[in-house]
Amino acid sequence: MTPAARCSAAIEVLADIAERRRPAADALKDWGLAHRFAGSGDRAAIASLVYDALRRRASAAWIMGEDSARAVLIGSLRLQQGLAAPTIAALFSGERFAPAPLTEAERERLERGNLAEAPPEVAGDAPDWVLPSLGATLGDDLLPELRALGRRAPLDIRINTLKRGRADALAGLGHLKAETTPLAPHGLRIPIGADGRGPALHVEAEFLDGWYEIQDEGSQLASLLAGAGAGETVVDLCAGGGGKTLALAAEMGNAGRLVATDGDPRRLAPIHERLRRAGAVAEVRTPRAGRARADVLEDLDGAVDRVVVDAPCTGTGTWRRNPDAKWRLRPGSLATRLAEQAAVLDRAARLVRAGGRITYITCSLLPEENDGAVLGLLARTGDAFAVVPAEDVVAAALPGLAGSVRLTQHGLQMSPALTGTDGFYVATLTRR
Repeated sequence: MTPAARCSAAIEVLADIAERRRPAADALKDWGLAHRFAGSGDRAAIASLVYDALRRRASAAWIMGEDSARAVLIGSLRLQQGLAAPTIAALFSGERFAPAPLTEAERERLERGNLAEAPPEVAGDAPDWVLPSLGATLGDDLLPELRALGRRAPLDIRINTLKRGRADALAGLGHLKAETTPLAPHGLRIPIGADGRGPALHVEAEFLDGWYEIQDEGSQLASLLAGAGAGETVVDLCAGGGGKTLALAAEMGNAGRLVATDGDPRRLAPIHERLRRAGAVAEVRTPRAGRARADVLEDLDGAVDRVVVDAPCTGTGTWRRNPDAKWRLRPGSLATRLAEQAAVLDRAARLVRAGGRITYITCSLLPEENDGAVLGLLARTGDAFAVVPAEDVVAAALPGLAGSVRLTQHGLQMSPALTGTDGFYVATLTRR
């Protein structure tokens, strides 16, 4: 497919997303199934155009003066990819498979449109109703952080120290042109192309041999801040596919008892193969489906050294990777997540022994899900728990991280502009 034909396809997918209010991945998959002539390179290029347009949906619509799929794509080509008006006009030629030619109004908007008078929700490409909450966390850095959330995310991997040290892995992965991550001691960053694509890491021989896992640097840091050590009993309460479980196993050196579970048994499906590949030892407890499911952790109540709660959340800190999610986010979704967070924190509280710790993690920038959730647990449990100061947690686990996070009332916040990672929150509590 020509670049112009890819633009036509991207407009078609964007229109489908807007009309049916569906995830971008679903719309792209359906487009690919309906257009089997498109090769993998074409599909990847179209996906890149779509996701870039979603990253800049509000600002692109602003400079173009309308929010149609066509206008959003045209505006994003200028704002996100930096294409000049003549270059965009060459793509929109109206020739075979190309979008219709630019109108005079579109040409003028491309030449004159700017964001000088745009409100924060437009300049930062975010839903207006979340700005007060985001502002409470980010303060004067609100707009720079929103703009950072609108950029493409890097491609990071965590070296599995059960099998390789980072220095050895770096030498063995020379063909990927990797560099060490700025903050995570076991991380490597893989270059991505101009289209946002990186190498197919999941088919590399080293991946299949368990050398590494694909994991954002922020997630790696959050796992290390849990402070899990050899000989401890550790529960990963919201393990999902097992990314943090694998990191915890590596930090424990497979010495101790690591238990992984999740409220949704379907999310645990990938963990068994990932544990096998990594050579990681963990006990996976899968709850039975149905309303009357048994508590698979009841025998551990009051006996666990550390409980890691990677809580379900709105994912506002991952908008770099999931730009369509921010436009689907609704206040009702936040309310649902807050209830889920309270439930998992209450379950964690029953598990941890006296002197043990809970590490509460979200990939959110909203204080309601972060400090607010911690405050809720403290209120519900009286004086049973105390917050461990975040500066003490950082000093013990990752001293070099101190200048790259925001300290909040009860924890710490990572963010794209300040930390260079997804927006992770980490708080630590200890049972008195």
